[in-house]
Amino acid sequence: MDRPSAVERLLREAAPHEVFDVVRSVIEQRHGAVAVDLLMADYAMTQLQPVGVLPHTHHSLPVHDTAPGHAFIAQEAHCVPGVASSTVTVHLPVSVRGDRLGVLSVRLPGCESDIDPGTLADLTQCAAALAHEIAVAERDTDLFLQARRAERLTLAAEMQWQLLPGRSCSRPEYSLGAQLEPAYAIFGDSFDWSSSADDLLVTVSNGMGEGIDAALLTNLATNALRNARRAGLNLADQAYLADQAVYGQHRGQQFLSTLMLRFCLPTGDVEIIDAGSPRIWRLRRDVVEAIEFDAQMPLGMFEDTTYTTQRFKVESGDRLLFISDGVYDALSPAGEKYGQRALARAITSTRLLPASQVPRTMLQELLGHRGSGPAADDALVVCLDWHGRPGTD
Repeated sequence: MDRPSAVERLLREAAPHEVFDVVRSVIEQRHGAVAVDLLMADYAMTQLQPVGVLPHTHHSLPVHDTAPGHAFIAQEAHCVPGVASSTVTVHLPVSVRGDRLGVLSVRLPGCESDIDPGTLADLTQCAAALAHEIAVAERDTDLFLQARRAERLTLAAEMQWQLLPGRSCSRPEYSLGAQLEPAYAIFGDSFDWSSSADDLLVTVSNGMGEGIDAALLTNLATNALRNARRAGLNLADQAYLADQAVYGQHRGQQFLSTLMLRFCLPTGDVEIIDAGSPRIWRLRRDVVEAIEFDAQMPLGMFEDTTYTTQRFKVESGDRLLFISDGVYDALSPAGEKYGQRALARAITSTRLLPASQVPRTMLQELLGHRGSGPAADDALVVCLDWHGRPGTD
């Protein structure tokens, strides 16, 4: 059995707020690094910001068209020679199970040819170990969460971001990516996912209202769904119990539009409950089409609503996009809807991007249509690339 590496052991022994300091010290001692920096991606996924430096707006770097951003987007090491000194900077992605957290930047003496494969492998291992430890440390320190915000979050947005599972994840069978806008003032849209040995469950929700009321409604529904899911209930019973929880609290005055899906990882069979406005588009062999299902009542609208599952199947190479009405109903300054035609163009134009990059890119295109004014509603995009279980027809 492989033993934990020295850096992994040191990280496990460190206080949560010291895990980056441990990695920096190890890299300085092993490789004589001139500087080691950790940059975290902000909530909007547009800026990379240094850990431990406030205010971040004075020190942030854009994700696009920068060397650290290249490593973040490509998810591979990127080496850049120094301009005025004999140094080279290695930018390494800091990611855990497909969730992109940030970039570790290491400035080393010498030139790019001096970085042998062993050095690069060790730096990569340090970045991977740091990513896993950050995911654990965030439960006990605000250090890394502070570095994710380019501006102050509204209280509702703070509640929503703490509710989310991450912004991307991957397994051999699938890759997932998701993004919410406006990132710093969310209304009520949300997503959730969970996987087991043979199942992936994905939930996409669009809550009523705005601000704290919308955040409280989404928190209630999401935790009710999680409670039912963790009790081992089937999809229809999960919907029923969440519906009763929301109705019991709001008596039909507030409700939640929700898509619930369970993917069978070995076969690609999918169960779905369509209980509201988030919609599904499929890209299969370069053809974009909306997938329609029987609409059922949103969660919490009526008492004792019964939900039934429908079924469809995904094939290897399929891309599914779950999109809220804040995208396809978005209005331009002239009052023109974004609409299905523009949405289909955006889906086609992003077909070569990995799932983790698609939501951010599509929402940028939406911003071009909507203009720079304040958004009237959340915009949510979740992208799922289905690969299928290796070795399974």
